[in-house]
Amino acid sequence: MAKKIADELGVTVDYLIGGSTSMVLDKKLLKRIEDIEALPEEEKEKIYYFIDMAITYNKTKKAYSR
Repeated sequence: MAKKIADELGVTVDYLIGGSTSMVLDKKLLKRIEDIEALPEEEKEKIYYFIDMAITYNKTKKAYSR
């Protein structure tokens, strides 16, 4: 029952019961994260490296555009 409610609201069951303060509303992103977590550790590290690189690039770009 809680799973159905969470699905309808687009949140996790953990979020519903107060176990998490962050909420992922983008189901496509959540699915991607689940897919990444199922990969071998070496592949996950490669993906995390590129994600971190993109985040750092965008934060730096934003900081210097002021």
